[in-house]
Amino acid sequence: MSCTSCSTGADGQPKGCKNNGTCGSDGCNKLTVFDWLSNMSLPGDQEPFTGVEVRCKNGRKHFYKNSEKLSLCMGDVVATEAQSGHDIGIITLTGELVKVQMKKKKETETVEELPKIYRKATQKDIDIWQKVRAKEPEIQKRSREIAIHLGLQMKISDIEYQGDGSKTTFYYTAEERVDFRQLIRDFASAFSTRVEMKQVGFRQEAARLGGIGSCGRELCCSTWLTDFRSVKTSAARYQQLSLNPQKLAGQCGKLKCCLNYELDTYLDALKDIPKNDIKLQTEKGVAVCQKTDIFKRILWYGYEKQGGIWIQISVDSANEIIALNKKGEKAPSIEDYAIEEKVSESKIYENVVGQDSLTRFDKPKQNNNRRRNNRNKNRNKNQNKNQNNSKNQTRSRNRNPKKNA
Repeated sequence: MSCTSCSTGADGQPKGCKNNGTCGSDGCNKLTVFDWLSNMSLPGDQEPFTGVEVRCKNGRKHFYKNSEKLSLCMGDVVATEAQSGHDIGIITLTGELVKVQMKKKKETETVEELPKIYRKATQKDIDIWQKVRAKEPEIQKRSREIAIHLGLQMKISDIEYQGDGSKTTFYYTAEERVDFRQLIRDFASAFSTRVEMKQVGFRQEAARLGGIGSCGRELCCSTWLTDFRSVKTSAARYQQLSLNPQKLAGQCGKLKCCLNYELDTYLDALKDIPKNDIKLQTEKGVAVCQKTDIFKRILWYGYEKQGGIWIQISVDSANEIIALNKKGEKAPSIEDYAIEEKVSESKIYENVVGQDSLTRFDKPKQNNNRRRNNRNKNRNKNQNKNQNNSKNQTRSRNRNPKKNA
């Protein structure tokens, strides 16, 4: 959902955003919401909802009331009410859908309690806003140096200037409680602004900073995910994933949120599948579960004394043997319930480009010039041989004129 300014330019080169983050479709912003009610008109006797959603830096969003009844739409830059002074933000949502978002985020349902929008931002407001935003990387570096000098066990991950430049908010993460009273004094004297410290969690820090996940796409927490549910290691066990912290942890250092996405599907599929610790009692011996294919509903069992031989049976067959064991009976053997694998006669795999050749890159490539030189040498040798043969034939004819006659 990018705007026209982000389309492809000449010669297939990307144009880039020409609106400096104020896209009309809001497609270039974080945590964007699709307004599926935008093309629907309200009944004649109903007034439009005066609440609007405004986004500031990164994913920080707040709700404001349009008390002046300004004509606002997505992408408009507005000056909003703050504790002291004003802040600058971008309109991300208007209309009736704002009610749904307020209810989802458990905000106050009465619009009168919301802070208000002063006006549409003037060019002077935007210039001041962009000027203070340009200072943020340098001030973040200096703030980290001051925190290290004081010996505080904290990490300043991000800073944000208020729109009018009167206040600076420092976002930090820390594992323990931090006494930053002296730090605030040093920040106020060094940066000449009012200072506010906000502690965020590791997941919130990753959401603010953004990045690319192991799947190759942008992080879910920085694009669309707003509620951070707790992720347990049992989610990985149910999905039969190896408990490797390097693979299961995200950029925040915690377990990946995507482990919860398919967990309900796995739990539904595991309802009638017997647990791995249940042993099957047969007349041939005790069989132990070695492997489970959840969605194909297939189990692999092996006898305790013959662990290298696995026998494939279905979930229904395993439940039938377990029911017999509960009655005190034993099944004859697992082989009686084995599933025969059907192999189709048609070729499943054909080697088209030589994928199975592991040594195809080991041989060094010959230079094209050497090949040409070798070809020329062979041609010259063949020509010389032909010339020598023709000379020998003429000599033999001259020596034996009678035979020729």
